Amino acid sequence: MLDLVRTSLHRALTTPAGDQFLPVRLPKDLARRFNALIGDPLCSKEELERRRAGRAKLEELKKTGGSSTATPASAAPAVQAPVMIYFEKDRNARMLGRIQEMLDAKSVTYTLLDVAGDATARDFVLREAKCKDDDLPIVFVASTVVGGYNELVDWDVSGRLADALAGR
Repeated sequence: MLDLVRTSLHRALTTPAGDQFLPVRLPKDLARRFNALIGDPLCSKEELERRRAGRAKLEELKKTGGSSTATPASAAPAVQAPVMIYFEKDRNARMLGRIQEMLDAKSVTYTLLDVAGDATARDFVLREAKCKDDDLPIVFVASTVVGGYNELVDWDVSGRLADALAGR
């Protein structure tokens, strides 16, 4: 019975009948605004059914401890630490290709940053990695220096790359 009253009042508020007259339009507008302000208790039959289905699903999830056909939060894909590959135009292009192939094979997303025209960025990379121009490309995971291709392979084999990507 209450559902019938709620849906009938909603229908009366949302119908355009009488809206051309100010004495009808003004109270309907105020009633619509008040209804929205208090959380839309007056709503359509479809909206009532949608709300009840959502409430039932929530109760089911509470009873089962959150295990349902939906992906639980613990199985959500982990956020990967940012991976940056600093390189200089055509210098050691073969090593850059090998680094990219390895990271692609591991499904690691990375960003390529060319430091050829940026002396400040190049100096930063060389200082942080404690290397020379000929050692580029250099891989960084977050703010940690991994190094070149050989160091990247060492990190991968030892498991340090997976830990660094997971933020550990």
